[in-house]
Amino acid sequence: MIDFIDTYRDIIVQIATPHSTGTGFFLKGPGLIVTNHHVVEGNRAVIIEGAKFKKQLATVRYADRKYDLAFLDGPKNGMELPEVHLGLSKILRERDPVTAIGHPFGLKFSVKSGIVSGAREVMNNIPYLHIDAALNPGNSGGPLVDNDGDVVGINTFIIRDGDNIGFSLPVSFLHESLDDYQKIGGDNTCRCTACSNVVSEATVENGFCSFCGNRVTLPGSVDEYLPTGVPRTIEALITRTDHDVNLSRSGPNCWEINQGSAKINITYHEKSGLMTADAVLCQLPKENIKPLYEYLLRENHANETITFAVHEQDILLSLLIYDRYLNEDTGMQLLQMLFAKADHYDNILVEQFGARWKVED
Repeated sequence: MIDFIDTYRDIIVQIATPHSTGTGFFLKGPGLIVTNHHVVEGNRAVIIEGAKFKKQLATVRYADRKYDLAFLDGPKNGMELPEVHLGLSKILRERDPVTAIGHPFGLKFSVKSGIVSGAREVMNNIPYLHIDAALNPGNSGGPLVDNDGDVVGINTFIIRDGDNIGFSLPVSFLHESLDDYQKIGGDNTCRCTACSNVVSEATVENGFCSFCGNRVTLPGSVDEYLPTGVPRTIEALITRTDHDVNLSRSGPNCWEINQGSAKINITYHEKSGLMTADAVLCQLPKENIKPLYEYLLRENHANETITFAVHEQDILLSLLIYDRYLNEDTGMQLLQMLFAKADHYDNILVEQFGARWKVED
């Protein structure tokens, strides 16, 4: 067994769309990011972020509903990232150790060890690997790795309410798709679910596969995302505050922006009709915490609209507003006040009460 975790830490990619979040991984040879199709479905471009590169947009180049695969543009500095290898010659058997790597629940990096429970679990005519590594939402599209550090599968789905029942697409299907994609020589491509041919703009006629006549959707022909209702208002506010709304999206009804030294997380809770904006200011000190808590309580009593809270070690400044009271004018006033207060309070908490600046990953 080799120590491959640090290598994968650099090439694992966090993916966010207005509809979902997931994982991808960078392959240096073709210069592409591999993920599941269901992670990026319905998007021409998605947001990617990694340990070695900043948040950026990546175009979807290949869509494959049959194998649930998608290829994205690699990051702008992708050629500087390390290389990992596909374990094409590997024959996996029951009880072989494997490691699933990804971003469950939007976490930055997660490693789950397990074994192969079944080497050939056939569903929809595809022989998936059945693994007992604890996969979670957000692991989709991440690599399954053997003890040699080679990619042997792509983590694809789990059984809901199952006890560590996950399934991974064997790496041979990834290799086949990469080969088909490179042979066709076009970036805007997809696999026809009927005849399994990979088609491009040159072999699609009015939205139909020229080989079999089945309807296909090239990734470049997907309608661009246009928010409606409250998310539309929130994105208008983000634009008015001079932030890139495309890069701000961090998942369904979630946005993340950096304002000064504070990170602002905006969430719309559709069921309750509540919009929250949380500014992560800094972290609690290790000693003399009581004076800081007293200060937070006094400020909460004095402020009517914004509230201090503590989550684990993080000190947050939050505002809440119900959607029935939210419009661009009121929202703009509240966000500007939150920005100003966050910039004001974080320095006070650090300089006067010994709070610690939050260390970003």
